[in-house]
Amino acid sequence: MTAPLSIALLSYSTKPRGGVVHTLALAEALAAAGQRVTVWTLGRGGDAGFFREVDPAVRQRVVPFPDRPGETVGERVLRSITALRDAFDPAGYDIVHAQDCISANAVGRCVRTVHHLDHFTTPELATCHERAIVTPYAHVCVSGTVAAELADGWNITAQVIPNGVAYERFASAAKDIAARARWKARLGRYILAVGGIEPRKGSLDLLEAYALLRVRHPEVRLVIAGGETLFDYRDYRVRWEARAAELGVEPVVLGTVADGDLPSLVAAADAFAFPSTKEGFGLAAMEALAAGVPLVVRDLPVLREVFGSAARFAAGPDALAAELGHALDGPDPLRRSEGRALAARHTWEAAALRHLDFYVGLTAGRAPGHPSADA
Repeated sequence: MTAPLSIALLSYSTKPRGGVVHTLALAEALAAAGQRVTVWTLGRGGDAGFFREVDPAVRQRVVPFPDRPGETVGERVLRSITALRDAFDPAGYDIVHAQDCISANAVGRCVRTVHHLDHFTTPELATCHERAIVTPYAHVCVSGTVAAELADGWNITAQVIPNGVAYERFASAAKDIAARARWKARLGRYILAVGGIEPRKGSLDLLEAYALLRVRHPEVRLVIAGGETLFDYRDYRVRWEARAAELGVEPVVLGTVADGDLPSLVAAADAFAFPSTKEGFGLAAMEALAAGVPLVVRDLPVLREVFGSAARFAAGPDALAAELGHALDGPDPLRRSEGRALAARHTWEAAALRHLDFYVGLTAGRAPGHPSADA
């Protein structure tokens, strides 16, 4: 029997963002497979732990990272890298695996998961993004589309390992009549978007679509959940709020929702909107499918790859409004069945075993990207 690997997974935050959800779920699945796993992260805003309880089989190292009022995004990025670099010691780990550009810059030589590719105008972020692609010796992507972008732009071969999804957690929420009823009593019929109000999430397009949709469905509310992020989107939020006032609509902005309440919030939705302009996989949208909620996504190659016939696709506000309207008009049993089956196939256990196989190849010098494999 092969001895367990000692694995460090690194993330930039304790907050409930997609990359952090991925890191924790992967860590727990690797630990369940018998590996020694430690998650390193920055404790922003005084956080001493993650947004949810973590399996005690996973070791946690939360590096204090207090807020500094008036700090620019660039300054915060550089301070984040320095804080994690100063605290992290790679000694004793067989695999050091960074999940984002900040942690990849902090540790240098590592495996890197590229969830999606961005284009930044802030100089510090642009430099961070580039170094986090070219410095790691091996790469993982959560979809073939992003792996192809990495190959085209940087001539890098990445291992494609799709996300898992907590299928039972969200499927069970769909059967919890009481929990769903509590959200319905509070919100009525609603379209849900998870991820906050920011450019990458297509929030302005969703707002325009909602205004169009209300002509046919005036009783339906737009609900926005989530939104914790490293970046400063205050100017975008101001534009979004001003446009909402111009359109005469009043979306419900919940902010961060407690982890235990999220599945029922998703399951109680009449439709789930996912109009992101850039994604690597779409974990929140896959969770909606697990809960049996009709899904409408932006028409991107990566989302076509991941969701296929289980989702409705829209290229802009007009189409988004039309497809959300179709989703609200009545059930589509075939698409719902396809969505649930798709989500059920994406297990964290399978994702962990594929990561483990990749790690073993790296330590043996067999996997693409390892120095000894390229020699």
